[in-house]
Amino acid sequence: MKIKKLSIIFACLLATVFAFTGCQSGSQSDAAGSSVEAAGADADAQAPKVNEYGLEDGTYIADFTTDNSMFHVNEANENKGVLTVENGEMTIHVSLQSKKIVNLFPGTAEDAQKEGAVLLEPTEDTVTYSDGISETVYGFDIPVPAIDEEFDVALIGTHDNWYDHKVKVSNPVPGNDISEVLGAGAEEEDLTEEALSAVENSSVEAVSIEGVEDGNYTIEVAMEGGSGRASVTSPAALMVKDGKAYAMIEWSSPHYDYMLVDGEKFEPINTGGNSVFLIPVTAVDEPMAVVGDTTAMSEAHEIDYELTFDSSSVAAAEQE
Repeated sequence: MKIKKLSIIFACLLATVFAFTGCQSGSQSDAAGSSVEAAGADADAQAPKVNEYGLEDGTYIADFTTDNSMFHVNEANENKGVLTVENGEMTIHVSLQSKKIVNLFPGTAEDAQKEGAVLLEPTEDTVTYSDGISETVYGFDIPVPAIDEEFDVALIGTHDNWYDHKVKVSNPVPGNDISEVLGAGAEEEDLTEEALSAVENSSVEAVSIEGVEDGNYTIEVAMEGGSGRASVTSPAALMVKDGKAYAMIEWSSPHYDYMLVDGEKFEPINTGGNSVFLIPVTAVDEPMAVVGDTTAMSEAHEIDYELTFDSSSVAAAEQE
């Protein structure tokens, strides 16, 4: 009888031990799962948020062009404005040529005159011209629905008439000081000459393009590879010297710190904005393998890409 009671007690103890161990194991598994989920959430929270045009929240200098010579950015700013991205939404501030435009509307002239339409009010901006003379003009903060696509902006002047216009915002580069970007342009011309000299002396053999003589051109370029989020500007600037072709590759990000062509490293030729490289063109009308090293992630990564230059698209570069 005593043995039977002891057996029952022992069995109960074993059951208690197993139950406790099982609960502890389950708790540890749940805790591990929660830790993994939390780590994933932290990684998502730390990743920079970008909108559909690849722009993180911040300020950029961008081109602002219009369809009319009477409505344009003040000449002191050379068609540039300050683009602000906040929570993915975009607004560009532009300084106009005078105070003759008193309101803008993000839409058509017809909609601007409807009851309840919210007009854009001017700011007073001071612009300084190349001769040192300053002037106060009107500026506006304009909502930007898209990059590199025309959209409607209506205006009303001092004569109380509404007019429809098409505008476009393009080529955003990180920054908030237009004068710095304009000043950097002259410096980068010198850098381009230095880069051309360096790339000519590289061991990578550039090709000739049939029928294209020495000079400055543009050429359409398509890119494949990577995650698909990065892109390069097309058409690209093309320089032909001594019959050899060299292309200016501008990325959609400032985070590329070098490129490899046939295993040789090429450094950026610019000091601000999206990464720009001058590289030898080793093939036209067929894929040309290159590598881009990006520092956008927690660690730098070399990514394989293919560039295809379309020889039929070569056109003389516009003279500024």
